Amino acid sequence: MKTLRQTKIGDTVRVVKLHGDGAVKRRIMDMGITKGAEVRVRRVAPLGDPVEVTVRGYELSLRKSDADMIEVE
Repeated sequence: MKTLRQTKIGDTVRVVKLHGDGAVKRRIMDMGITKGAEVRVRRVAPLGDPVEVTVRGYELSLRKSDADMIEVE
């Protein structure tokens, strides 16, 4: 299982599954990260938090803990 946090800068991946509990999972889905969505990792902050991604045509920053909940291929 590969997560969004493990994805290298510049790679584009497809979301396979979202892990996590109700409110957190709902918040991630509300940001446009759903099963089948393509996500491109743009940048990672020097200490690894946050991760900046492009999804559905807009830029988004995610915490490391949230990026760990997103399974990708």
